[in-house]
Amino acid sequence: MACPRPFAGLPCRSWLSSLRHCLSSDCLMKGALAWRLRAMRDQSSSFDVARMVTELRSMLGARARKAYQPHYEQVVLRLNPKGEPSTDLVIVRGKRIYLSRRDRPMPSNPSQFSMFLRKHLANSRLVEVEQVGFDRVIILTFEHGGGRLKLVIELFRDGNVILLDDEGVIMQPLTHAKYASRSLKRGEVYVPPPATVDPRELSRSSLDELLDASDSDLIRTLAARVNLGRIYGNAVCAAAGLDLKLAAAELDDGQRMALSDSMARLLSELLQGNGAYIWFSDSEGLSAWHEAGDNPLALDSASAGIDEFSPIILPFKDEELAVGIDSLCAAFDAVFGAHDAIAYIRREEEKLVAAGTDEAEQSAKLTRRADQQRSAIERFETQAALTQELAKSVQDNWTHVDDLLSQVNGFIESDSWQSLEAKSGDIIWIDGVDAAKRTILARLPDEDDEPGASVTLHIEATVHQNAQRYFEQARTLKDKAKGARVALEKTESAAAQRAAQHEKDAAAGRVRVAKRSRRFWFEKHRWGVLSDGRLFVGGRDAKGNDTIFRKFLKSTDLYFHADLHGAPSCSLRLRDGLVIDTEQSGFRPEGVAALRIAQEMESEVEDAKDLASEICEEGAQLAVCWSRAWGSGGAAATAFHARPTQVSKKTESGESLGRGSFVVRGQRTWYRDVKMELAIGFGIVNGVPLPIPGTSAGVSNLCQRWAIITPGREKKETIANRIAKATGLSQDDVLSALPPGNCALDDHGLIKP
Repeated sequence: MACPRPFAGLPCRSWLSSLRHCLSSDCLMKGALAWRLRAMRDQSSSFDVARMVTELRSMLGARARKAYQPHYEQVVLRLNPKGEPSTDLVIVRGKRIYLSRRDRPMPSNPSQFSMFLRKHLANSRLVEVEQVGFDRVIILTFEHGGGRLKLVIELFRDGNVILLDDEGVIMQPLTHAKYASRSLKRGEVYVPPPATVDPRELSRSSLDELLDASDSDLIRTLAARVNLGRIYGNAVCAAAGLDLKLAAAELDDGQRMALSDSMARLLSELLQGNGAYIWFSDSEGLSAWHEAGDNPLALDSASAGIDEFSPIILPFKDEELAVGIDSLCAAFDAVFGAHDAIAYIRREEEKLVAAGTDEAEQSAKLTRRADQQRSAIERFETQAALTQELAKSVQDNWTHVDDLLSQVNGFIESDSWQSLEAKSGDIIWIDGVDAAKRTILARLPDEDDEPGASVTLHIEATVHQNAQRYFEQARTLKDKAKGARVALEKTESAAAQRAAQHEKDAAAGRVRVAKRSRRFWFEKHRWGVLSDGRLFVGGRDAKGNDTIFRKFLKSTDLYFHADLHGAPSCSLRLRDGLVIDTEQSGFRPEGVAALRIAQEMESEVEDAKDLASEICEEGAQLAVCWSRAWGSGGAAATAFHARPTQVSKKTESGESLGRGSFVVRGQRTWYRDVKMELAIGFGIVNGVPLPIPGTSAGVSNLCQRWAIITPGREKKETIANRIAKATGLSQDDVLSALPPGNCALDDHGLIKP
């Protein structure tokens, strides 16, 4: 099977963690992966598509299960081949298509397009895979009881995914588009793009004709006219021993023969070969790849050194830096798999950025609006003055206009509008005729009685009525200018208020927070940071406990629980955490921490069980603070941690468990007399202002402004209100970060900076 076996089951790591430490438009991607994606080609060539079709045919007979759209740029079709694990067909529109078995997060609410695909393709069998000519278009044919449907995947320009019925009529495209020769709209018959040259069917004489007709060098001719693309055109030239810069039309017969033979060999390897090749930029990258072995995380890291990939050997690349790989799918998965697997994360982060407030952007919007309004006022006033002058000119030239209207009306009565239009070019006082509107574009005399300003005259109106129409237009424009001036005053007032509020907030150390429709994954649960920055999460209720166990308790994490009935199930996340962000942009009050979500915490520890005992004690402290021990009146409580493998929903025969409950078997690590105390800080995480809960050591390490929270007599709502007023944070966000019960607050700069 052509599925990328070396990468089967690659995790996307903790998909609900953010991989981006700077969410501005120019900083969405950092690190080696981002550099590689910028430096390498990310679009499939016709060569790649031809081999991919061969590999996809190994999936014939597979059933289509579900369709997803984790990002606007990506569609994932889950296929279930008989007797094998489910495989994802990843389609990045306009760029690439490949098979992958990586774990990938998917939206809980499918898009309309993915729902449409599910409705029509669910449980259908893949019966045919074909390439349209040698173009970057793949057609997948599915069969079910209702007949056959075709899924067309276009991998050029912006790309598209189109579902056709058995008659070739478009049922639904991913995006509607209209081109010179075809239209991709629902209800239209699908027309493929204009055919290109297929080098597999190119005879020697046809090749000679293309070369003779070219006025470019050899590489450009092979890439464009012969449809090989630059990389494979380069490979053909290298195999033939020809200089890329040779003029294509000037090749002699021997050179043309060598070119034809090398092209035939490469095309034969493409059609009959299997597997693929990847090349590294240097020996260090190659060594890292070999050292990674079967470790999926290490393979992802080592893939940053990949310089090129291809279904065939590229003669111009260094053989010593090449590695053979099972399939082209595996090559695509090695290069782009980690990036494509987190498409849903990128989409959610983009929404968070769009929903967040950026003071500079808001101020810039008001400035742009004010500039547009000033421009509109100036335009309206200029047009009003000009229109009023035209009205006066019509009145001042009463006799001229009256005579012109009389002559035109007389001509039309005796002849026709068509005749007037034909003869208007010979009349210096008429510039144009509009029979539909029954108007003429007339010229008024200037000081020398020569044709001057142009005015539109209605021939059925009097001179006074024509002048009055211009006066009314001038009045309308003046009213618009007056309205724009009022709007400008409001805009300037809003800008002044925003600037004053901004200065006031900055002086008080507050931020302004807009209502958010999207939240980070950990905000749905109880969460906090430990002294090393790692995240500690727990369930808010029985359903939340189940979610923590099912999604956020990996084999390398630790399970924590207070020794009290009803306490939350908690997970100490080995890989996820918060770190200081040195590149965060935008307004940030003095003393407010700039943080980013880290998916891979820097540590030599491979398992949370090997973390320092102090870190585990802090986890136990948070587990206790989130339990009902907080409001019990005691100063300490007991908690334990266990390995994830010790936690199960399975019970002994005859027993049962309620929702959110688990059985913990085996030896546990106990923490007694755990102090009930936590902290809350003030930070901006990935550009979003948030309260930062956690242990005192964890919060104080990240935040300059923070406070200690202990059991007390003051209602948590009162505490939350004080914090919200002092910081500008949402009171609801602060409430969700506080423990369940009355509190006392010991300020360390959170309330009074």
